[in-house]
Amino acid sequence: MAEQETGAKPEAAAPPLPTLEEMQHWTWVMGRAQQIMLEHVAKAAGGSEGAPAKPPAASWPLLNLFADPAKLARQQGELWTAGLDIWQRALGIETQPGALQAKADRDRRFNAPEWRDNPLFDMIRQSYLLVSERLLGGVDAIEGVDERQREKLRFLTRSFIDAMAPSNFALTNPLVIERALETKGDSLLKGLEHMLGDLSKGQLTHVDPNAFEVGRNIAVTPGKVVKRTPLYELIQYSPTTDAVIGTPLVIFPPWINRFYILDLNPKKSFIRWAVEQGLTVFVVSWKSADESLAETILDDYVLRGQVDAIDTVRDLLGVDAVHVIGYCVAGTTLAATLALLEERGEADKVASATFFTAQVDFSESGDLNLFVADETLQMVDQLSAEKGYLDGRYMAATFNMLRGRDLIWNYVTSNYLLGEDYPPFDLLHWNSDTTNLPAKWHHDYLRDFYRDNKLVRAGELVVDGTPIDIHKVKTPSYVQAGREDHIAPAHSVWKITHYFQGPLRFVLAGSGHIAGVINPPEAQKYQYWTNDAQVPTLEAFIAGAEEHKGSWWPDWLGWIADLSAGKVPVKGARIPGKGRLKALEDAPGSYVKAR
Repeated sequence: MAEQETGAKPEAAAPPLPTLEEMQHWTWVMGRAQQIMLEHVAKAAGGSEGAPAKPPAASWPLLNLFADPAKLARQQGELWTAGLDIWQRALGIETQPGALQAKADRDRRFNAPEWRDNPLFDMIRQSYLLVSERLLGGVDAIEGVDERQREKLRFLTRSFIDAMAPSNFALTNPLVIERALETKGDSLLKGLEHMLGDLSKGQLTHVDPNAFEVGRNIAVTPGKVVKRTPLYELIQYSPTTDAVIGTPLVIFPPWINRFYILDLNPKKSFIRWAVEQGLTVFVVSWKSADESLAETILDDYVLRGQVDAIDTVRDLLGVDAVHVIGYCVAGTTLAATLALLEERGEADKVASATFFTAQVDFSESGDLNLFVADETLQMVDQLSAEKGYLDGRYMAATFNMLRGRDLIWNYVTSNYLLGEDYPPFDLLHWNSDTTNLPAKWHHDYLRDFYRDNKLVRAGELVVDGTPIDIHKVKTPSYVQAGREDHIAPAHSVWKITHYFQGPLRFVLAGSGHIAGVINPPEAQKYQYWTNDAQVPTLEAFIAGAEEHKGSWWPDWLGWIADLSAGKVPVKGARIPGKGRLKALEDAPGSYVKAR
């Protein structure tokens, strides 16, 4: 009665503290998890079936990890000490905040105060992070394995750890329990609907599927499709200035994604910005593969794709040369295109080449290299054997796995467990807008570039019967890399500086594979680094680099302007559809909408 009169709420009963037996059990679980992982690794390294159960220790240094009692004792002692700190915190005993607690407090998965205020959930999160740390540390401590095998173990271990986070399970996530009680179970039902919907379409949903439409509120920069081939559409964008730079720009986006990452919305659009700077901009929109592209190979993307588009624009505008941009994998094939033009004595068709987060040397290409083993290539062949193309959802799942914590488990928690509404986020809409890949070409690309690294070996790759050598490329080049890029790591992109012979400017941008590129000046976000000195390594570049706030786009514009012909008036073929190539339809065209 007093509660009703005063409006005060009774204090919630404090959750029961874990017992000493429960804490001891969790410490045993942590130790056992580490032991299981190490035993599994030892077994995997033990050779083929039928081999001796216990090879001589001298032959298998990995087993020395188990044969060294001192090492095992030291590891268990460290584990016990860390576990004891967690116990004391759970019991309310004041302790000095350790590195593990600080790491737990910084982890976005456990941002909610419930993870800290409730002793049980606080112990769960810290125990999980302790196990995670020990499992990853165990991979680094294993002896007798080569670095590639260690990287694979590290990736698989990290993927397992991310999947097993307590935030991913309803009964170990206090927010899920709280939301279910608040909504009387409606959140769980809504999450179940989300999950069943994703299962039916075979793809994880990141955003509201009805929030965006290509040509309506994304990819809306005005222009016309002026050419259509079986492989691509060529879009010419409408000028917004009275005069334009004489040398036009042709952009090659990656064929594994839709081109409109460069034209998300007016505020983020690199295409619109380039047009506003007085450039005549053309963009290739690749066709999402169907049965008609089953036999597509490298020759097609180089000759009937990039070279054809370059020649088309040169002929249309009556210019000797064009500027070109290759983004990601399209930058890789652009390097092959430049090498082919060198061999043919036609290098002067390209005034400059810009590479957005593109690799030519795949010897250190990051976690994607883990997906190019023979069994992966066989799986690609099996998945695409019937129709001759690879369903784009496969590639989407692969890229999501590279950032599983952010692009998979974060959405499992929000979409399925919490039943939250899908957010309207244009970048994630683009990320989910999958593109089918020609199976034969995709297989060849993974084998020849990622696995066998043929592009950097003179004569190993042959285009249209011509062996190519990227060491001969002299085209002025602008190379941009992302400091946090997980798809094309900066140190891998840097390697392009070891091969090209012409003048080259390298720029390191803040952020990653997408945000490092799509960073308009008006946003005033991130930063970039330049270094005009001739240095042999990325580390040396960074050590002597000058940091600049904001976008690197103006730096690129100044560089390209110095290599361009003077200004020309906007008339005739500079206006889409007014030259010899008539407008087929409005931008963004038909290929980008095909599913």
